[in-house]
Amino acid sequence: MPAIAPTHLFAVAQQCLAETVPQRKVELTREAAAAFASGRLDRAGVVPLLPIGEPGRPSRPMLVAPRELAQRGLGSEAGRAALVHAVAHIEFNAINLAWDAVYRFRDMPDAFYADWVAVANDEARHFSLLVCRLADFGLSYGDLPAHDGLWDMARRTAHSCLERMALVPRVLEARGLDVTPGMILRLRGVGDAATIAILEQILTEEVAHVAAGTRWFGWCCAQAGVDPGDTFEYLMQHYCRGVLKGPFNRRDRLAAGFTPLELDRLDSLVA
Repeated sequence: MPAIAPTHLFAVAQQCLAETVPQRKVELTREAAAAFASGRLDRAGVVPLLPIGEPGRPSRPMLVAPRELAQRGLGSEAGRAALVHAVAHIEFNAINLAWDAVYRFRDMPDAFYADWVAVANDEARHFSLLVCRLADFGLSYGDLPAHDGLWDMARRTAHSCLERMALVPRVLEARGLDVTPGMILRLRGVGDAATIAILEQILTEEVAHVAAGTRWFGWCCAQAGVDPGDTFEYLMQHYCRGVLKGPFNRRDRLAAGFTPLELDRLDSLVA
């Protein structure tokens, strides 16, 4: 564990967030989650809260605008490898997003930190599975370009736990609930059982991650004395107008805590 403060949750979160070597980030995350689960991390003492900057990540992949990413069909091995790399990049970012939530938002209930440490550990495991699958294609993480949309939203919501919970788990990560079933269906058509198995596991666990976002968004709204439905719709219009995409996976979004009214409002925003 980090030498600076091996029992302080926020210091450990900062260490995991700052680590640039993907495999070491995975290992640190696994160690931190085990330490937290066994009660060896606490919030005693003071760890300065730094303004949000760049997360710890390697020099590759090269980051480009989403429109600059090549679109490849899944009928070819290169296309399937590109898909796996894209999902690996999302999962790597999700490790950083979970640790930033732990590090950045202080004075939350203990259950908040338990949720996001567990999410970080899940995302690290997902990333490792995808890296192993990339190796089957003869690739490593970083060999293909990727985009930076997830961390851009982290920067924009660093000032507010309420907005972070609304816009990262319930918008960006929830997008995975919408698109992954279609990926699985297309991969089934080309017989890629190995990738399907990983994506099915990720989809199941991401429902719980989005549900954690829903739970803490609701808690933050209650603390602020605002209506969750109205607030979520306002944030969608303020941050996501023109970039929000449907159709929405109503079954899994309902399982993740969305209400039917929220889903109807999302449908109206993309209509």
